[in-house]
Amino acid sequence: MITTTSTTMEGAILKLPCLRTVSRNPNITNRSSGSLRWRSRPLHVSASAASSPPLINDTKIGPGSLGHITRSDFPILHQEINGSKLVYLDNAATSQKPTAVINALQNYYESYNSNVHRGIHYLSAKATDEYESARQKVANFINAAGAREIVFTRNATEAINLVAYSWGLSNLKPGDEIITTIAEHHSAIVPWQLVAQKTGAVLRFVNLTEDEVPDVGQLRGFISRRTKLLVIHHVSNMLASVLPMDEVISWAHDVGAKVLVDACQSVPHMVVDVKNLDADFLVASSHKMCGPTGVGFLYGKSEILSAMPPFLGGGEMIADVYLDHSTYAEPPSRFEAGTPAIGEAIGLGAAIDYLSEIGMQQIHDYEMELANYLYDSLSSVSDVRIYGPAPSQTVKRAALCSFNVKDVHPTDIATFLDQQHGVAIRSGHHCAQPLHRHLGISSSARASLHFYNTKDDVDRFIEALKDTISFFTSFK
Repeated sequence: MITTTSTTMEGAILKLPCLRTVSRNPNITNRSSGSLRWRSRPLHVSASAASSPPLINDTKIGPGSLGHITRSDFPILHQEINGSKLVYLDNAATSQKPTAVINALQNYYESYNSNVHRGIHYLSAKATDEYESARQKVANFINAAGAREIVFTRNATEAINLVAYSWGLSNLKPGDEIITTIAEHHSAIVPWQLVAQKTGAVLRFVNLTEDEVPDVGQLRGFISRRTKLLVIHHVSNMLASVLPMDEVISWAHDVGAKVLVDACQSVPHMVVDVKNLDADFLVASSHKMCGPTGVGFLYGKSEILSAMPPFLGGGEMIADVYLDHSTYAEPPSRFEAGTPAIGEAIGLGAAIDYLSEIGMQQIHDYEMELANYLYDSLSSVSDVRIYGPAPSQTVKRAALCSFNVKDVHPTDIATFLDQQHGVAIRSGHHCAQPLHRHLGISSSARASLHFYNTKDDVDRFIEALKDTISFFTSFK
């Protein structure tokens, strides 16, 4: 056991790391299966809104909630950090892993570690079956037409690059337009900048409304016969806004354009149905949905994938290789050159089993209650500015809040919360520099929740934040 020590630096007492394990609740068993510019933003509440039903149902987030029930499945949550019980609120960056996923990875490496597709012995056959079973699980999870529409990638970033370099370079020409928003993750901007430079295509960026939501009205106005592709997030990783993807996709299809949906912040938190959305492409990452790092997936309509050339060359993606040319396998193998992340894909399958056992609608409903509680609690703290739309009966926010505190740098906030209170949040630009520039800031702090978080976690974060603000304002 590493005990806590402290050191004094310029009058501040900072704790060094402490990694003591906290005992689990015996009544819960494991489940089987730069510079900062401040701009205030008042919250306006209409009379009708004030008299509307409350947004928070305390009975759903109190003792016995989904968060309380599932916490015991996540070993990492039961420890102390810097002498305090860990409160993990950095789920938009990566989620924690349940025991079922950890066991699936361990079982693969201990029991049937082997390469897939190319062996006839038992271990290879077992690994291949489990790997392809994971692909089918992904397809079922998002309601794809079949497993052939699921391509395993290293992550969502690689999935977007696959579409950019395979579909984009083959289909875009000078003057064609790619529409996206200023609120996109860098992985949904940079690849298309590179493709636009190579093809002469034009990138158009949708701005925000006064409520700090991507302006879907402006987006609809941008769409024309010149539009060939929309690249757009389902849920913003900073603003917590949720876009009406079914409408957006319909508008794009009316002019024959394709749509790529960045679903990294939606697939782990809500029911996502690619058939109902009619999405052409959709990407997500395992590590944000309780699965391992190092694997993600691309969904693509089968007829589109079949018409796309390979992204990478090598083993697995070929039909036949000759000295002067090669022929290529059908999708998804065409886009999975070399040995894949076998154990990680199997772990993703285990994560999907776990999430499906709980039910994505139940996860979404619980997180919406917790999201409103987080927003209301954070709004009550003096000198805090939250970015994105205010929740209401008609406006739903994802379970995250990006915020700043007047005259306190977000990195100082995150550091103090960690070292003094064991609260893990994110600080920085969240891979969304254009959005931060638009908001007049260089960085922000972000607290983000998942279904294993509880009302208690939010309460501890708020109390720790108040202490943090008090500490830094005491020097004024």
